Amino acid sequence: MKLSGIVGFRDLETGIWVLEADDGKTYLLAGGDRKLKKSGARIEAEGEVDADSATFAMVGPRFVVKSYRFT
Repeated sequence: MKLSGIVGFRDLETGIWVLEADDGKTYLLAGGDRKLKKSGARIEAEGEVDADSATFAMVGPRFVVKSYRFT
C-alpha cells in the first residue's frame, strides 16, 4: 500500500511518530529509519497497514514502513 502525507510528532508517553495522510487518516508510523522522523516532512511511503495490533498510543492504525521518499 502507498500513502503520502505529513510526518508529525505527538507527545504521548515517550513520544510517537505519526503520518497525517492525504486520505484524512492518521497512522502510527512503525519501521523506517531515523531520517524518516522529521516533523513536518512530506513523504510518500510504501508499506502495510497493521490494523490488528494494539498500541499504548491509541493512534492508528499502525503503518509499517518498508520504503519511503521525501517529496
